Amino acid sequence: MTELAEPTAPLNKRQRQAAKIADAASGHIGWMLVKILLLAVVDAIALYAAFVLFGQHEWLMLGLVVAVTVLVNYIYFSRKRVPAKYLTPGIIFLVIFQVFTLLYTGYIGFTNYGTGHNGTKDQAISSLLASAQERVEDSATYPVTVVEQFGTYGLLVTDPDSGDALLGTSEQPLEEVDADFQGGQAVAVDGWNTLPLAKVFTLSAELEKLSVPFSDDPNDGSLRAPDGQKGYLYVSTLEYDADADTITDTTTGAVYTDTGEGAFTAEDGEALLPGWQTTVGVDNFVRAVTDDSIRGPLISVTIWTFVFALLSVATTFFLGLLLALVFNNTRMRFRNGYRIILILPYAFPAFLSALVWAGMMNESFGFINQVIFGGAEIPWLTDPTLAKVSVLLVNLWLGFPYMFLVCMGALQGIPEDVNEAAVMDGANPWQVFRRIKLPLLLVTVAPLLISSFAFNFNNFNLIYMLTKGGPRFDDVSIPVGHTDILISMVYKVAFTGQSRDYGLASAFTILIFIVVATISIVSFRKTKALEELN
Repeated sequence: MTELAEPTAPLNKRQRQAAKIADAASGHIGWMLVKILLLAVVDAIALYAAFVLFGQHEWLMLGLVVAVTVLVNYIYFSRKRVPAKYLTPGIIFLVIFQVFTLLYTGYIGFTNYGTGHNGTKDQAISSLLASAQERVEDSATYPVTVVEQFGTYGLLVTDPDSGDALLGTSEQPLEEVDADFQGGQAVAVDGWNTLPLAKVFTLSAELEKLSVPFSDDPNDGSLRAPDGQKGYLYVSTLEYDADADTITDTTTGAVYTDTGEGAFTAEDGEALLPGWQTTVGVDNFVRAVTDDSIRGPLISVTIWTFVFALLSVATTFFLGLLLALVFNNTRMRFRNGYRIILILPYAFPAFLSALVWAGMMNESFGFINQVIFGGAEIPWLTDPTLAKVSVLLVNLWLGFPYMFLVCMGALQGIPEDVNEAAVMDGANPWQVFRRIKLPLLLVTVAPLLISSFAFNFNNFNLIYMLTKGGPRFDDVSIPVGHTDILISMVYKVAFTGQSRDYGLASAFTILIFIVVATISIVSFRKTKALEELN
């Protein structure tokens, strides 16, 4: 007697679709090829990065790249790591663009990284010796052929004494090579392109800067060929002593030593620049609060940043709330059209609106002075007080539509029964708003107010596009002005002026992060009390 198989219920439409998707994902050769292709691209990028890191001796980053690449390949070739396949891309991008950026910014805040201190010590020594080179008067003349490889220019030199061929670049000292000779001069070498004379004439600017070291010892000088045909020996007036770790100026006899601050410094305090990047601990933070030329503008900018953020949030919120109360009245005609008009400032790009306002507020030919005030010359953007007022007015114009939309949605979410019950209890409109609508409104709006404060605390676009932080403070060592907020001051310290101090700017960034994070944490804890209203 045979056993009959237990009948199974037929699959519904959704189950059949899920089964088809599962079969396609597990067995379709096309998806496998796409996966292999994408992984091949990732592996190729990782391999290129590994070669670059290996050449620069960045062993930690090389290890991380290799480990992550192996892990990614293991996850996507595995049949069991399904959740990890979806989480891996997001985690990688989060680490690269968020975690690494924050950690690197924090690290730079404890260094002297900036103008004159943006390389290694060896690079600084080479640059110093090269900058002080002078041509040797009795230098021999070296026949030269200009060659090129992957965009890098080199000099193929013929030694006038031995007749040997030497090849070098700005990074690679001269070394003997096998070359093709013509008329007793080396003219070609394998792996390099010999440039014709017509091409050499167009590279005068590059050849003026091209200095090829004679050997690994920087004191041996270098070979230069400004015309691309004849080279001469150049020796630096600065002499580096590797054993004593000092640089001596042979013309003056001054000795410069490594004081541990990232530059060779003489006894009288004179430093040779460029220096090199080194860790300085908390010096940047100490300098920010002790240096009078930095502390003064820092305090002023910090106070104005808080005032600007608080007034921006307050003015935009109350104007948006007022308009929301007005246009929430169902008896108003054409209120949808009015709403569309009110949100237009929010629809245009903020930086473009700021530029338009900057033109209208121009003291000489702006629309406001010429048309509204009949040709008056009101310094909207050049007077310290009026510039701050102008910034607040423009930010009110840009910010109230957002608060209007938020308050409009929150008001529509309040049940009408609550209002009717208050009216029946004898409450007047102000009491209904003060005791009922506003508390219920803040339950929804309070977190948005906190985020709006954080946004305005770092509202770089408005400040830079409208006033560029001006008018500028007098007698300060950093290029900041009366309307600068902390984030725009950080930008100027890092990217403008003759001296760019990335370490100090990163220190300011850390301070800004601490302030905003502290305010946000405290504010969110305070707003938890509003949740009891629900």
